[in-house]
Amino acid sequence: MLRLLVISLFAAALLAPAMFRRQRRRAGLKAGELTPVFRKRLLVMTLVSSMLLVGALTGVAVANNGDPTGAKTGISPTQVESVYPSDTPRPDAISTIATQQAKDHMAINFVWLMVGGILVLFMQAGFALVETGFTRAKNAAHTMLMNLVIFALGVVGWFVCGYALMFGSVALPGLGITALGPEAHIGQWGIIAHSGFFLTGQAYDVGILAFFFFQLVFMDATATIPTGAMAERFKFSAFICWGLFASMILYPVYGNWVWGGGFLSQLGALGPNWGHGAVDFAGSGVVHAMGGVAAFWGAKILGARIGKFDKRGNPRAIPGHHLPMAVLGTMVLLVGWMGFNGASTFAATDFRFTVVIVNTILASAFGCLVTMFIMWKKYGKPDPSMTCNGLLAGLVAITAPCAFVAPWAAALIGAIAGGIVVFGVWVVESKAKVDDPVGAVAVHGFNGIWGLVALGLFADGTYGDGWNGVAGGVKGLFYGDAGQLWAQLASVVVLLAWCSLASGLFFVIVKKTIGLRSSEADEIAGLDMPEMGALAYPDFLEAQGSVFFTTDGAMPIDLLPTDAASLREEVGAQ
Repeated sequence: MLRLLVISLFAAALLAPAMFRRQRRRAGLKAGELTPVFRKRLLVMTLVSSMLLVGALTGVAVANNGDPTGAKTGISPTQVESVYPSDTPRPDAISTIATQQAKDHMAINFVWLMVGGILVLFMQAGFALVETGFTRAKNAAHTMLMNLVIFALGVVGWFVCGYALMFGSVALPGLGITALGPEAHIGQWGIIAHSGFFLTGQAYDVGILAFFFFQLVFMDATATIPTGAMAERFKFSAFICWGLFASMILYPVYGNWVWGGGFLSQLGALGPNWGHGAVDFAGSGVVHAMGGVAAFWGAKILGARIGKFDKRGNPRAIPGHHLPMAVLGTMVLLVGWMGFNGASTFAATDFRFTVVIVNTILASAFGCLVTMFIMWKKYGKPDPSMTCNGLLAGLVAITAPCAFVAPWAAALIGAIAGGIVVFGVWVVESKAKVDDPVGAVAVHGFNGIWGLVALGLFADGTYGDGWNGVAGGVKGLFYGDAGQLWAQLASVVVLLAWCSLASGLFFVIVKKTIGLRSSEADEIAGLDMPEMGALAYPDFLEAQGSVFFTTDGAMPIDLLPTDAASLREEVGAQ
């Protein structure tokens, strides 16, 4: 096949000049005579021919040389030896085929994981667009920068200790990964890993680096979620502390308990009454519910935006400034979610990823439509912002059970999520009196928990044989295994306890030390100029006549006198 491709490239490179000469004769041009159009064609033909020749020569080199470094397959010879030891007696032909097959399978899995990780990384742009679109223009630059910087903070924290604490004891033969070290235990129960800090020692390995990257972008999604719930008043220095705390402590600890060999994944060892232990395929709990619970406590401790609640405590709508931006961000997240869930098989050779992706699409569509029709029925018109959140709610809910349920169940899970997000927004605003500008708590918190529970109900036993070391497929209550539901509920209780305690304590400490919230004056003016020193829309805001300022008095202060007095009164009421 490779030789045929090389021959084709050579032929194309040689035919290109002949085709050019033929076109020139048809145009009636003499030899050496060129019009501007044909000069451009000549340049393009030269570039194309050159690239074809380079490709052909590269193919010849690859076809006639070995692969001593593993560069062509993405796997080193030592990893192949770990799968097929060189001292195993076998005929040369069988040994060669087996070795090549192992390299090919692992190479495919590497590419699958990296492409999936890149899609998840692009979800950061989706979060930025959604959060910024749902907030006001005067905070757009501040919100956008938080979504950019949280990525950088997450990378640093994950590199320093996050990965080591969460996955230092994990082995993945499909990627050639062996455990870096043991899990710290209390009795038989795993508590935390502690190997691979700064990616040193055995962590300097192609398989581990691929897995490091894939799990890094998942962690960044968790760290991003609270920035939306705390938008428009979150002090930037406090946000920096949050990014490091989330990536180094909050996320890795619970993540280890579910995905890293910790005690929640070991519950199946207690017997059939606990199913396969806590199961969370792609992160309804580990990623989304964690982010949603932290968002709730962050927004609660931070306090509501000025003017969000009236003197009687009734919530007011504060519309975002750019609905098309939010809709576009939602669609970016939808595309990225295909990598989020699909690549969580960790192997392109695991064809279950087709079930995963179809289930993900179904849940998102049903969540979107159910929310839209609920809002249409309630208010007489569909609500675009809530419709976006309905789609995201379906995605969050299906993330845990997507590999374990039938398509009809995925549609039902998404539909229920569409109702839950409407209920969740009402509970958060009207009952808990928490100001969440983007609905992050309802989307990620409420529906992340629903996703964990849904797995314990609808898992049909067709997938997951050997999951967490337990034989047989993962089954939920409706398929005869009440134990799996108990394990899922246990993981929910532990998640709520850990995340509430850790994130709540963190936000209180930051509030008492460096401060969690921007000043009243900065908030009224918008955080773009006071905290960023730049405006997202300078021309637009100047046309509105707003005057921005810094808290040190370097610029004139104008507290928008048309409504500032009433806003200040409500600050005291809150």
